[in-house]
Amino acid sequence: MQYRTIGTDPHTSREVSVLALGAMLFGSRTDEETSFALLDRYVEAGGNFIDTSDNYAFWVDGGQGGQSEELLGRWRRSRGIGDEIFIATKLGARPLAPGTSYIDNAEGLSAKVIRESAERSRERLGVEKLDLLYAHIDDPTVPQRETVEGFAELVAEGTVGLLGVSNQAAWRVERARAIAAAAGLPGYEVLQYEHSYLRPRSDVPSDLFPDGSLGHAGPDLRTYLRADPALTLVAYSPLLKGSYTHPDRLPSDYDHPGTPARLTVLHEIARETGATANQVVLAWQLGGDLPVVPLAGASTLAQLEENLAAVDLDLTAEQRARLDAAH
Repeated sequence: MQYRTIGTDPHTSREVSVLALGAMLFGSRTDEETSFALLDRYVEAGGNFIDTSDNYAFWVDGGQGGQSEELLGRWRRSRGIGDEIFIATKLGARPLAPGTSYIDNAEGLSAKVIRESAERSRERLGVEKLDLLYAHIDDPTVPQRETVEGFAELVAEGTVGLLGVSNQAAWRVERARAIAAAAGLPGYEVLQYEHSYLRPRSDVPSDLFPDGSLGHAGPDLRTYLRADPALTLVAYSPLLKGSYTHPDRLPSDYDHPGTPARLTVLHEIARETGATANQVVLAWQLGGDLPVVPLAGASTLAQLEENLAAVDLDLTAEQRARLDAAH
């Protein structure tokens, strides 16, 4: 395993594995025995960066989520896991009532919700301190200053380490960080967005993002990240939920003329290296000029082993140039 440091404050920065493990379906679609086996193997391989959220996985049983955090809490207790394992979680997108969703009934990002939701997450995970806490989605109904101050209070109290943000427009992220900086408060340092080798269309509306998805690490966000090396990009769905292995799973916003060209080059590189397409995608992210922490889930040990092996896959400069140029 390889490692990198996230965060700039020596009091809160941490060294984490370059490949993060997504625990979204642990405790729901992925049963406890399998989840524990995946976690054990990931840690055995040197991994220490696990990601979840307070709303995972509400859509499986029509509830409000919490299954993943609860499972991680049981795993930590059964294995005697301490602060050597870095666990990130999120708040803001938990449905307020069973049978609803974050699209029309999210908990939001008020100071009250931030405090209460963070406390529930600490209880479920069985930790005194949340290593990394994200604002999962935006909440335009709450003044950004209230959200910024709500997160900062938890950092000051020592119950939260690093702060992160996900699925928000780049200008909203910068505005929140500017508010924090002007007040001398900790701000977002880790940005979690969907990012993969294939590029999506940016103009496809959804229920949550009518102007086009704000969940993708598009050109604006990537430019923003390049301008500030203190920020870390954590890429969720780097393998597009199995789409590189099962093309029929490819989301509709990836259906455009640039996709076949990039897939052709991707598979050429896979043949040249003797690696799988998934491994080439992860290696491309890990060694790029904009370093990325891929956040990859797994439901079987075979999938996890495939992902872990990508950490040691070195692409040549010529191969990277071909991958980047395809369009």
